[in-house]
Amino acid sequence: MRVLIIGSGGREHAIGWKIKKDNPDAELFFSPGNGGTKDLGENEELVSIEEAKNFAKSQGIGLTIVGPEAELVEGIVDVFKNAGLKIFGPNQKSAKLEGSKAFSKEFMTKYGIKTAESKTFRHFIDAQKHIESLEEFPVVIKASGLAAGKGVVIAEDKFMAESTIRKIMVDGVFGDAGKEVVIETFLKGFECSILSIFNGSTITPFITAKDHKKINEEDKGLNTGGMGVVAPNPSFTEAHMQDFTKNILIPTQKGLIEEKMKFAGVIFFGLMVTENGVYLLEYNMRFGDPEAEALLPLLKNNLLEVIKDSIAGKELKLEWEDQHSCCVVMASGGYPGNYEKGFQIRGLENVEAPLFLAGVKQTNGKYYTDGGRVLNVVGLGKDLEEARNIAYKNIQKINFDFEYYREDIGKSI
Repeated sequence: MRVLIIGSGGREHAIGWKIKKDNPDAELFFSPGNGGTKDLGENEELVSIEEAKNFAKSQGIGLTIVGPEAELVEGIVDVFKNAGLKIFGPNQKSAKLEGSKAFSKEFMTKYGIKTAESKTFRHFIDAQKHIESLEEFPVVIKASGLAAGKGVVIAEDKFMAESTIRKIMVDGVFGDAGKEVVIETFLKGFECSILSIFNGSTITPFITAKDHKKINEEDKGLNTGGMGVVAPNPSFTEAHMQDFTKNILIPTQKGLIEEKMKFAGVIFFGLMVTENGVYLLEYNMRFGDPEAEALLPLLKNNLLEVIKDSIAGKELKLEWEDQHSCCVVMASGGYPGNYEKGFQIRGLENVEAPLFLAGVKQTNGKYYTDGGRVLNVVGLGKDLEEARNIAYKNIQKINFDFEYYREDIGKSI
């Protein structure tokens, strides 16, 4: 089969790696891809959805998999389906569950999904008045639209909250994503990520994962796209899973069916586990990054067959290795702010663990930094400690100028 994978990050490299591992004869194309995907197939510069559709038709692509959220929100799935092409991902209506936090909050409320209390504002003055009326802090402020994983701020006091909404709604630090904001009650607990696959009628969950969003150790500093992931999440118990299934997964499934949001694709549940149970923070409607890098090496099933079965509406049964994974992200110094790129990456050939490149370009067989999050090293072990040790042992074999990575991924869980 010829497969087109849309995206350029470590997630897309991991998807391609898993497909190629299970199906050596598969022909892979990536748009635009990166320096790692170039080793698995062909990178193509398809600059629009229309161009991607035409490429898929002309090249006999049997399946397209969409990695990033932007193309999903723009409606790539609808365009491909209307052209008679097979594609894995939510249609534009369903992608709005990620593309608009205001819309997703309305959906959660309508179907009784356990989530934090919130209010949505489209005008700065109204949001400011609401903050003035609040007596309890911190509060969570979210840019409603897509902000590359960085549009959520925990405001510790009234001054910080007012400053945040001004930056988002007036100064436009997140562009159009901040035209609407959601202000919600702060939930205290630990986070958990659960990816799942929807086949149009049933949601089948993956094993759990734990993302590390902050740039600095001990989860301090600015939010990033993710600095590392461990799976399964050691803090998430069977009781938590039952709570999640009853109060979040099942009503989500019911809502999707009733709203006629039928698709084959991924639903990512971002959860907060508190002393009062499990709450849904947000939906993402695609494989997480770097969650995909941590989870796909543990999946026993043939990913291509799973995707084909979900598109056909067949019942899915996922099987997992009896192992733990620890994914550590190497980033460019200065990320998520300003950083330099173009530095040669050395030592990749010495890594003895799954390795997924992200912000990397390849020129004449050499690899150079080309983004904020540069690459992902994944340790696999019988327990989390062994997985951590393998990840960090291998990450030390890699070097490039101004490299940065957290040394505590999975340590304080």
